[in-house]
Amino acid sequence: MITAPDFAKKQIVFVMFSEGEKLAFSNDNLIVKNTDGSVKFQCTCYRLFIVFAVGNCSITSVIIQKAKKFGFFIALMTGGFRLYELIGAEKDGNTLLKRKQYVYEGIEIAKIITCNKISNQLYLLKSNRNKSDSVKEAILTIEGYKQNISNVQTLNELMAYEGLASKLYFRNHFNNILWSGRQPRLKRNAINSTLDIGYTLLFSFLDALLCSYGFDTYCGVMHRQYYMRKSLVCDFIEPFRPLIDAQIKKAINLKQLTDNDYTIINYQYRLKWSENAKYISVLMEPIIENKDQIFLYVQTYYRAFMKDASIDYYPQYYIGGDK
Repeated sequence: MITAPDFAKKQIVFVMFSEGEKLAFSNDNLIVKNTDGSVKFQCTCYRLFIVFAVGNCSITSVIIQKAKKFGFFIALMTGGFRLYELIGAEKDGNTLLKRKQYVYEGIEIAKIITCNKISNQLYLLKSNRNKSDSVKEAILTIEGYKQNISNVQTLNELMAYEGLASKLYFRNHFNNILWSGRQPRLKRNAINSTLDIGYTLLFSFLDALLCSYGFDTYCGVMHRQYYMRKSLVCDFIEPFRPLIDAQIKKAINLKQLTDNDYTIINYQYRLKWSENAKYISVLMEPIIENKDQIFLYVQTYYRAFMKDASIDYYPQYYIGGDK
């Protein structure tokens, strides 16, 4: 398995494909070729961790073989950033890990993940220099929800507190815009569509990390099994969502992201193709800046889970550093 020093040198690459372009391989390099055969992009396979292929492209069996050999992933995404396939360096043979996943029925790990997420949400709210009365009240209420989590006995109770905290958090975090509520995947406005894009990029990165250790990403500890849902990735993304939230609020304040970047199709806000590169650059910035910490989070979780360690040994990630 990949080590932290090796991962620190790995690259995350995005390629926006136009019609007729394809992935190729030459001299241990991954190459993107234009329709005329000229080279659009080139990167050594030894430095790759994941290639996000956005749009339609041609890919050969040789590329898949090389991805497995060199240990990198290829994330195939639609032009709207929907991940539909992840191929490459999966460690499907880690049967001992999967057996442990299938028999785990506790809620202690779910509780620590939820508390970690709420801690990061609170950090962002407390970072406001000029807190309104609404923000101050939200902080106190959310802190109360967090304290109550230690006493919950069921996942339904836990998810209820998580939902209440998130609803209050979003309303006060995005106080720089006209907030109408979080509506995942409905794309009713630009802010919800932007959140969907940012979370999808984070989801795909975590999906690759979990697959590199051999986790069954459909078997979660907080989001339990649901048909065709990668529940474990849904779990792992939770503490890191505020990274995306903070970046989007910052980008809106700097007018890097605006409603004009979108077009409305069937009452849904769809990002213009011409704006894709800008949004990737902005939304991937906090992920790339924190990629080593995210890797260590997954690695530490893996080691604790495999050893049936006490909950105190499970990782937590704090945006502001140590708790």
